[in-house]
Amino acid sequence: MDQILYFIFLLIALCSVSECVQRQYHFINELKNWTEAQRFCRENYTDLATVDNMNDMNELKKSVNDGGVQDIWIGLQKIVDNVDKWQWSSGEPALYLNWAIGQPEGRDYCAMMRNGQWEDLPCSNSQTFICNSSNSMNTGLVFVNQTKNWRDAQSFCRQNNTELVSVRNQNENQQVKDFISSLGLSASWIWIGLFRVRDSWQWSDQSNSSFRYWYTGQPDNNGGNENCTIIKQNDQGQWADLSCNNQFPFVCHEDKLILITETLTWTEALRYCRQNYTDLVSVHSVQMQRRVMNVVKRASTEAVWLGLHNYCSMNMWLWLSGEIVCYQNWAPGNGTTPENCSLEKRKGAVQSGGDQRWISLPETRKLNFICSRY
Repeated sequence: MDQILYFIFLLIALCSVSECVQRQYHFINELKNWTEAQRFCRENYTDLATVDNMNDMNELKKSVNDGGVQDIWIGLQKIVDNVDKWQWSSGEPALYLNWAIGQPEGRDYCAMMRNGQWEDLPCSNSQTFICNSSNSMNTGLVFVNQTKNWRDAQSFCRQNNTELVSVRNQNENQQVKDFISSLGLSASWIWIGLFRVRDSWQWSDQSNSSFRYWYTGQPDNNGGNENCTIIKQNDQGQWADLSCNNQFPFVCHEDKLILITETLTWTEALRYCRQNYTDLVSVHSVQMQRRVMNVVKRASTEAVWLGLHNYCSMNMWLWLSGEIVCYQNWAPGNGTTPENCSLEKRKGAVQSGGDQRWISLPETRKLNFICSRY
């Protein structure tokens, strides 16, 4: 029994909130217009660069090692349809909303919290605000006792390698509410990272990332035909819109997650990934789960195998690396109750539709699967 407890504590100690980069960026120092750059990236890598968050943005900037480069194409292009939606500063869609009665009023574009509920305010208002680390789950809240408008508050957090706080579920809302209460500020208006955007931009790889890093006053569609996006090589590497006919160097990305649309059992899928890539994918963070969600929407089966298996003798779920499941995204009734190991071994899959939660299935089920290049 002592050995089992020691093993459990050892696995828990291996849980980590560190965020590994899920895309590899490649700077191409050749002058091409946006369409030519897109074609080059699709032929040689995965696509023109997509950026999900500030971690990605920092990695992309590291890939550009030519100090003389002024502007660089990335894969964001204007589309015809405008979509009016609320999203988080980190780029995540706002799936959970906790508006006060009568809110949002529909005329303002930024959100604050007061008494645990949200209200919309003009983004030009000056309020105090809360930052948190984009690498952590429900931790690292930092109250900034300076009054800034919403955009300046966002810039302040990003300059300090954080983000304006995201509140993605009821548990996080309670934690932020308690944090504000501990400061004696429950009745104050405090910016959170939620804002409304009429978005007319789409990534070349069809990613649903809503992260944006526009330079002040951008996009401005100067001349009426600025439909493509560059990184301006200023200190922050923020973005601007320009005509797609201009010629610039560009950045491609290479996905490290690969959807395989063959239908195999879990064991067959494991063998395939290890022979052709590295392994079945492990999902250790909400950021990785978002990448998986982008991949599985192209699946042909109702669920897709992950590198997740049930360790029956201890009734635990583990990743193939041996790590315990720290970040969890189970569908109700899955993964949290003991499995009947006497019937059939169980493995973990992610639903390809709906809210794309994890489910427990017999390992003999034949599904698509995701390989990782790690």
